[in-house]
Amino acid sequence: MNRSVKALHTRGPISGGLILSYKCNSECKHCMYACSPKWSADWISEKDVEKILSQWAGKIKGSPVRRIDINYGLHITGGEPFLNFKLLLKVVEIAKRFDIPSTFVETNCFWCIDDETTREKLLQLRDAGLDGILLSVNPFILEFVPFERAERAYKISKEVFGENVIVYQGLFYNEFKRLGIRGTLPFSVYLQKSPYGLYFAELIPMGRAVYELGHLFRKFPARYFFGESCKEELTRGWHVHVDNYCNYVPGYCGGISLGDARDLDLLCEGIDLSDKPILEALVTDLKCLYEFAVKEFNYEELRDGYVSKCHLCVDIRKHIARQTGEFEELRPREFYFHL
Repeated sequence: MNRSVKALHTRGPISGGLILSYKCNSECKHCMYACSPKWSADWISEKDVEKILSQWAGKIKGSPVRRIDINYGLHITGGEPFLNFKLLLKVVEIAKRFDIPSTFVETNCFWCIDDETTREKLLQLRDAGLDGILLSVNPFILEFVPFERAERAYKISKEVFGENVIVYQGLFYNEFKRLGIRGTLPFSVYLQKSPYGLYFAELIPMGRAVYELGHLFRKFPARYFFGESCKEELTRGWHVHVDNYCNYVPGYCGGISLGDARDLDLLCEGIDLSDKPILEALVTDLKCLYEFAVKEFNYEELRDGYVSKCHLCVDIRKHIARQTGEFEELRPREFYFHL
């Protein structure tokens, strides 16, 4: 077993996302942040956006190839940011004022109901300083958003932003066009139409995916992941997130907060783990987290096993967070009730 780590030193963000809210029109099976229409909206305040982006100015690195790239710059996300277009527009203006490079918004395209509405909103965003857009297209979103809206979003986004349009994932966009998909489609029906469609997909086994899609993966007992830690994921400087509650969320680790993102300098100086036993265990050894949960919260290992170390981690955290709100590092607590 590794020696216990007493302080966590993070790297300043070189790219990151601003989660305006966890509220979404969809409840996708693969969502790492457990977004849902059932969430409280609790939109981030303009004051907090100002504070956060003022500290990110000069740290966020722009894309070296084109104006936007998934792992560079600032992405404005959710939930679904277009549920609050007024706030989205304001965030773009603030980012522009602080000269944040490679700023783009992620969307599932639900709002693209007609050409006029779509073009009007995209032009407003571009004129406010938005560099580009990422259109999320996959079989999970297809359960909630008609594919023709993604097609409309792509067509008009290309008119407005040129090459600064990312379709994530383009593989699915092309497949849906080939299959002649119209409207929405249940995931089970998609698998019938395309049994091997997920073979080349980037499907990260964490968040809600480990519960809704766990049957697609091979599973292992908890001990298989003992000896591993999450230190690298918790300290990396790229693709971090700050949510609407100002939690500094490392990487894709939904439901984990390293602290208050409004005080970035303090976070970078070092996070004292003496009163954060779950973070301490995660950066030491997953065995420590497992033993802590068994001893203190009567955690029982899943009989069918776990698809990844992230599955083991989130299942333990869910078990604890649903019993108590005492751990500051398990924020937002609501995350654990929407998995």
